[in-house]
Amino acid sequence: MTRSLMVLGCTSTAGKSLVVTALCRWLARQGVNVVPFKGQNMSNNARVVAGGEIGVAQWLQARAAGVEASVDMNPVLLKPEADTRSQVVVGGVARPDLTAMPWRERGPHLWPAMEDAYERLAAAHDVVLIEGAGSPAEINLPDLVNKRVLAHTGAEALLVVDIDRGGAFAHLVGTWSLVDDATRNRLAGFVLNKFRGDASLLEPAPSQVTERTGMANMGVLPLLDHQLPDEEGGTIRAHPVGDAPTIAIVRYPYASNLDEWHLLPHAAHVRWAHVPADLDGADLVILPGSKHVAADATWLRQQRLDTRIESAVAAGTRVLGVCGGAMLLGTDVADAHGVEGATAGLGLLPLRTEMALTKTTSPWRARLDKLPAPWADLTGIDLLGYEIRNGVITGECRHAAGVWGRGPVLATTVHGLFEDPAAVHALTSVTPPPVLDTTFDLLADAVEQHLDTELIQRLLA
Repeated sequence: MTRSLMVLGCTSTAGKSLVVTALCRWLARQGVNVVPFKGQNMSNNARVVAGGEIGVAQWLQARAAGVEASVDMNPVLLKPEADTRSQVVVGGVARPDLTAMPWRERGPHLWPAMEDAYERLAAAHDVVLIEGAGSPAEINLPDLVNKRVLAHTGAEALLVVDIDRGGAFAHLVGTWSLVDDATRNRLAGFVLNKFRGDASLLEPAPSQVTERTGMANMGVLPLLDHQLPDEEGGTIRAHPVGDAPTIAIVRYPYASNLDEWHLLPHAAHVRWAHVPADLDGADLVILPGSKHVAADATWLRQQRLDTRIESAVAAGTRVLGVCGGAMLLGTDVADAHGVEGATAGLGLLPLRTEMALTKTTSPWRARLDKLPAPWADLTGIDLLGYEIRNGVITGECRHAAGVWGRGPVLATTVHGLFEDPAAVHALTSVTPPPVLDTTFDLLADAVEQHLDTELIQRLLA
């Protein structure tokens, strides 16, 4: 019989994804056939798997569990493309009809995908670790992802709180008191996450929380110095030792898949670029993916980064554009179907983009040759990546399917190329360490050292 455990959070960023990732690796090291599941995620950091795209958190959790990621692990993905609009992806495939539907009317169309995906995972695996979304105490909203998933699966639940922000005990008791009775009865324990200091000083507060709520104290996780990529946005978590090149990544408002650059800070001095001065002294400028190319093109001009990038190219600085960044390097983006909107590009490459109604989500593999001289070190390397895009790029200076370049400017529709240590070495002359597996084991060790593993086992039994 399949066993399930759900990890809920008092707030977003409390550490749900980290705890699920840690438990995936901890259980996998004991030989348990475990998989992650999150009914609905919201992030512009996505990965292509069998069947389409999912949020990066479930892709990482699957890697920690040692299983192949699938769309069933994240059957509904919301990808913000404006302050009040998100693209809806169901079963790995973008759904324009649901994207256009008012938010409160979507539920009946989304729940069957969540239910079916969970049942398929439960039928094929021994343990399903379920991640909640936001907080289960957001009582102004209909809650499929926490309340309904918990009721459907019959799982016990842990409640994670970020103690580093303060107010952790109020968050725990407040969340417990606001959820409905059915959810409250499933809250078996709580985890104090991101603690720094002497844990013995926390009493009597944890005991008082247990007395008030009945939730067991599952343990205190320290503020871990980990290298797990962010599931939303991007964070620079490392800095190289000694001489290394300087890389500036332009962080426009709708930048996507920023997690794919998580290896670069181990091999180069990486910084986010928001204003022209942020490009000063950069050996390489990266234009990352974009969920809304037209809006980000406008932002580049407002920030005067467009002219600063043009000056950098004229001075011989290498500029790399990935997916939406590649489209921005071209002459223009046409959008006859109203997918995102038309815009002029930077005109640094003779490329034209046409937005298509159908979204491409596919793996990519190639070995490049005859690249322009500044990029010659990338030739001969077996490169792996993935494509997630509506834009179709055509133009001159094509070197391979999805790759164009001229002089110091290189454009590609392919994400994930520089998660390969060999590609990072070709770009920077520095080889990064095996970051992800080291991180997964660090998290699993933290479970073993700091959490009540006997109670976790009992909950799974």
